[in-house]
Amino acid sequence: MAIRITDECINCGACEPECPNNAIYEGGIEWAMKDGTSLTGEYVLMDGGVVNADAKHNPVSNDLYYIVADKCTECTGFHEEPQCAAVCPVDCCILDEDHVETKEELLVKKEKLHL
Repeated sequence: MAIRITDECINCGACEPECPNNAIYEGGIEWAMKDGTSLTGEYVLMDGGVVNADAKHNPVSNDLYYIVADKCTECTGFHEEPQCAAVCPVDCCILDEDHVETKEELLVKKEKLHL
């Protein structure tokens, strides 16, 4: 599963620098698959869609920090636990039940993001 940030977020920003995949963005900021990764060219998203790694996408949230599920590996392959959840002072970084992945799938995603 990916991690998501709930509406309880206080916008402290503690989570953003902890993400090894640069999957966390401040509300209102556009995101790209290449941000913080080694991706270039086309990338296949979890839903089967294809995007250019350089393409900018609309923010998932305009008001709160958010996590791009296609970039989140729950820190698998980097840390024992999701670092965003470990540092969050209000415990608003939780498992995203809409994006369920096995540990093996998360490791494959990590390898794709960081060739």
